[in-house]
Amino acid sequence: MDFAHDARTTELIERLTDFMDTRVHPAEATFAAQVAESDDRWAWSRVPVLKELQAEARERGLWNLFLPPKHDPDGRGAGLTSLQYAPLAEITGRAIGLAPAVLNCAAPDTGNMETLAMFGSEAQKQRWLEPLLAGEIKSAFAMTEPDVASSDATNIGTSITRDGDDYVVNGRKWWITGAMNPDCEIFIVMGKTDPTADRHRQQSMILVPRDTPGLEVLRGMEVFGYDDHDHGGHAELRLTDVRVPAENLIGGEGDGFAIAQGRLGPGRIHHCMRSIGVAERAIELMCVRAQERVAFGKPLSEQGVIREWIAEARVAVDQLRLLTLHTAWRMDTAGNRAAHGDIQAIKIATPVAVQTILDRAMQVYGGGGLSQDFPLAAAYAGIRTLRFADGPDEVHKSALGKAEVRKHTA
Repeated sequence: MDFAHDARTTELIERLTDFMDTRVHPAEATFAAQVAESDDRWAWSRVPVLKELQAEARERGLWNLFLPPKHDPDGRGAGLTSLQYAPLAEITGRAIGLAPAVLNCAAPDTGNMETLAMFGSEAQKQRWLEPLLAGEIKSAFAMTEPDVASSDATNIGTSITRDGDDYVVNGRKWWITGAMNPDCEIFIVMGKTDPTADRHRQQSMILVPRDTPGLEVLRGMEVFGYDDHDHGGHAELRLTDVRVPAENLIGGEGDGFAIAQGRLGPGRIHHCMRSIGVAERAIELMCVRAQERVAFGKPLSEQGVIREWIAEARVAVDQLRLLTLHTAWRMDTAGNRAAHGDIQAIKIATPVAVQTILDRAMQVYGGGGLSQDFPLAAAYAGIRTLRFADGPDEVHKSALGKAEVRKHTA
């Protein structure tokens, strides 16, 4: 068993680390300031420092690293496997608010690009995938709804009804990431084309351009008071008699549930990869603060409970990394479907463990840990959100437990 990265991955790690240390980390404060000062604070993708860094990422060969070889026949990305991408995604997680966007590796665009690459028609790829790969536009994935328990995707109530050469879409969506950004030009909307079909064949996915009449972005939504405006925000949408051409359907009628599963698998592991980077930065910040602060006559780093927290954090992150790398290897060698249980396992384990690490790091920082002066509170809100995104903890635990019982029963 070889735990070393291959030569290409090692070279990319060195190249990306240098880019992060010399260009990305020093630009984090500038990016936040430029977004806050812009005429439209939701339009984070337009600020000058991001454009500069994206151009440099292209020059350094650090663009579209997420796109696997089977979906990248024309070489528009780095053509990396999941196992090769994992340590790179972790590094970007150390600057979660900026680095993924700099490399055009930010959700939800990554999942949408993979969806179009896997299931889109040639016309759909030309119209929407190409500008997404080029970083010219942004996108959103509209699945979750306020009126149903969206943890069960078969509950989706939005209707997609055939009318001649068009489909007409009606429904409500919320927590649609990136939708507040005016550069978000295309929505992948999940709804029901046939409520009478088999439970997993009722749903379909369709492309809805932002300027389509009847599509309304009603409001931005907040998580613990954070509106996530520097990522395009989360939005509530209303679709009223939204009419789009029939060729905007992705795949065929009834393919929506299967497409969703194909999309969410890679998305889940990408979230976990980046979250490990979030945890690593939290450990680093915790150690620095513990050495700087003195309480009850000695530095915090000499207090037993603080040392325990740091030790437990190190063990947890190393465990998560190994589990994530193993899952990536399974996806590469056996396929996403075969690795489904492994993906569920990391999705269960990672957000909870990283949330605990962030919580303890905030304790070490005292009142400052709750403030906007340090990245911990915002990171905590983001990680807590991840326990819902791409499926809540309870659904993954139930499915994984069911599969484990079935395996031993057989």
